[in-house]
Amino acid sequence: MGNRKFWMVLGALMLVLATVACEFSASTANIGDAWLSDSEDGNNRVTTFTQDAVFYAFADLKNAPEDTTLKAVWIAVDVEGVDPNLVINETEFTSGSNIITFNLSNNNLWPVGKYRVEIYLNGKLDKTLDFEVR
Repeated sequence: MGNRKFWMVLGALMLVLATVACEFSASTANIGDAWLSDSEDGNNRVTTFTQDAVFYAFADLKNAPEDTTLKAVWIAVDVEGVDPNLVINETEFTSGSNIITFNLSNNNLWPVGKYRVEIYLNGKLDKTLDFEVR
């Protein structure tokens, strides 16, 4: 009778472990590189923009399944006439391994000052890129 009880407990334990294992998902997704550019092709890496520029941020997403999310949060850190650390815009993409491009434009001139874009990978801050408008 004791042997039967052992096998029942072991079977139940294996069932629980199998269920937990099915719900666990570890992603190997990572951002290999991230940079800013003043051009849509990303070839010209910059940390300073003109007031009439379009801001481009690039993230090289590697080892990523197709349901990986990247989010860019654009922040005016210390900018003339704007509250400190004001979130200007947020954009989110779902993708697999690829170079992801975020951009931000303004119908007017950008105020002079310090800015930042934070790039989140699956909801966690992964890269921070600081830049200026002069």
